[in-house]
Amino acid sequence: HTWTLEEIAAFEDRHALGTKARLAMNLLLYTACRREDVVRLGPQHLRRGRIQYRQAKNEHRNPIDLDIPVHPDLAKAIAATPTRHLTFLVTEYGKPFSVAGFGTKFRSWCDEAGLTECSAHGLRKATAARLAERGASPHEIMAITGHRSLEEVERYTRAAKKTELANSAMSKLK
Repeated sequence: HTWTLEEIAAFEDRHALGTKARLAMNLLLYTACRREDVVRLGPQHLRRGRIQYRQAKNEHRNPIDLDIPVHPDLAKAIAATPTRHLTFLVTEYGKPFSVAGFGTKFRSWCDEAGLTECSAHGLRKATAARLAERGASPHEIMAITGHRSLEEVERYTRAAKKTELANSAMSKLK
């Protein structure tokens, strides 16, 4: 399920700025990273207004290094949720989340917001779709998501609102 803008707003309404839940959602939304990446991200990945990291998927066979600007909303969430750890997201016990543990915790945060169809992965899809809706090229989307092929990007952006895309395309004919 690809998150809608209304679902993102519902999550934000339930989880205030400064909470781990909100920081997690902002990290996922504004980096389009996977669960295995979000649990590894920390202050050491921030450099000159950018977030730079190597994706965990295929990191030993065919690594993908990402270097993306920190979105202003993500910067606010990071500033509002101070950490003394190498990872932004830690458990109640001060330990980094495991991938599975984070998935379970994020599921509970979604449930608390009444978002039973939403998941961490759905935010990755939502980011790709929103970028497509706003006119980002497939290669620009790939620079954020780390996808290697246009087919992968197409699969993620199918959820983009067709009406908005048609309006954007028609405006280019004027």
